[in-house]
Amino acid sequence: MQQKQRFIPEQGSIVTFTYKSGDYAGEVMETSGPRALIKVLAVLKHPEQGDLHNPYNPDVPMFHERRALSYTEKTNVPYSDISGLYPGEVPSYKESLTRAVAAEIEAIDRLKRWAERGLEQLRQLEKEYK
Repeated sequence: MQQKQRFIPEQGSIVTFTYKSGDYAGEVMETSGPRALIKVLAVLKHPEQGDLHNPYNPDVPMFHERRALSYTEKTNVPYSDISGLYPGEVPSYKESLTRAVAAEIEAIDRLKRWAERGLEQLRQLEKEYK
């Protein structure tokens, strides 16, 4: 079986990475050991809310609030969570955070609307089945 070659970026390169269900662009500050130290420059996907072990379940003991990593915050990221080099120009942090939050809100709103329509149809079928 062939092993996947892990990507180890050079110091100073701009990469995309995942951290606690959020996706980011950042600058590699250090590469040593099993992780790279990365400085956050932009938010590409806002972290998901709630219990990741029980997705889409609002009735959990602890519904987690997950904030995006802050601008220039440094975090240690396993090489396996680094996707590769960031293509193009990195957007401003504020602009990227605003877009990421709006996209997450839209995705949850779309899911909510889907669930509401599904409930309506199931309730109609429930009446017909009686």
